Amino acid sequence: MSEYQYYEFLALDQPLTSNEMQQLRAFSTRARITPTSFINEYNWGNFRGDVNRFMTKYFDAFVYFANWGTHELRFRLPKAGMDVSMAKRYCPSEHASMRLAGEHAILTLWSEREEGEWEGDRGWMSSLAPLRADLMAGDLRCLYLGWLHCVGCDEVEEEEVEPPVPPGLRELTAPLRALADFLRVDETLIEVAAEVSPPLAAERDSAEELRSWIQALPGPDKDSLLYRLTQESPIAVQREILRRFREARRPQSPLPEAGGRTVRKLLSTRDQRTQEKQRRTAEKKAREEARRKKEAAAARQAYLDGLAQRAPQAWQQVEALIQTHQPKRYDEAAQLLRDLCDLAERQDKTAEARARLQALRDAHANKPSLLRRLDEAGLFS
Repeated sequence: MSEYQYYEFLALDQPLTSNEMQQLRAFSTRARITPTSFINEYNWGNFRGDVNRFMTKYFDAFVYFANWGTHELRFRLPKAGMDVSMAKRYCPSEHASMRLAGEHAILTLWSEREEGEWEGDRGWMSSLAPLRADLMAGDLRCLYLGWLHCVGCDEVEEEEVEPPVPPGLRELTAPLRALADFLRVDETLIEVAAEVSPPLAAERDSAEELRSWIQALPGPDKDSLLYRLTQESPIAVQREILRRFREARRPQSPLPEAGGRTVRKLLSTRDQRTQEKQRRTAEKKAREEARRKKEAAAARQAYLDGLAQRAPQAWQQVEALIQTHQPKRYDEAAQLLRDLCDLAERQDKTAEARARLQALRDAHANKPSLLRRLDEAGLFS
């Protein structure tokens, strides 16, 4: 398979300007550049730009994958209204990391796997991009999956205690499931981790409650938000307003610390659960195999019962098939003889059947193709 790399950058908070699009064009003459995206595919060569600079200056989301097994996701997040110190607790290694860049924090989630078949583009950006808005709204499940990915890659010490477990791990959204797939997070490890995750409370924004909350905001807060609307992306400011509103309505309780589960505990429980699943799978497979064998034996007996009623005609049919001198009919004759031998064994007439087989072989000794098929059917072993 030839080399393949895919780069996709996405601007979410505000579109690129014409000047910015011209700057990006200098990095590639083949890239698809729009006011909201930069996409390029490589079957040879490499990306000429700097992903870090692209994310710092132009874009809010980035997806990369290559046919040798590398997957990478990045989000540019505004530091305003974000608990960066908390977010960094979920970023212990290169597979899940966060760096600060001016007024933003850049989250990087990275996965590498050499084995497996190349599946190509599965619409990763459209599946994963919604996670950025969730993060900005305070949903930390994306970060926790990134930390869990580091655990599965053996990049977290076994004595380390897991970070706070966010609610809703047992009810992952489609983008979160896509992220788990993108990072190849072990499903059983997610199940184990989710056991202490509380349910995700349903949240609906009431227009009347939102209006009342805005009216109650202190004057300086309103002035600051209005000014920012003239200087920043309206979408980013809108998300911050909604985040603050939802936090004000949400009960003020810290995220559960999961009772101090260590990485060793998570992994050992995962291993036990995996072994139990394998045992149940093996038992189910054995039951299915036993059922199939029983059904096949019953069907075989029913067939032989029917064959017993027409055994003389079946011997005549064998002769007729042989007389066609056609290889395909020889195969049918060999199978029918196998059936007649099994019937004879059931009826304690094996000696009689063998005598007829030998007579048939002698009569057609000049047909090597037929004799070979009779031998392959085990009729003279």
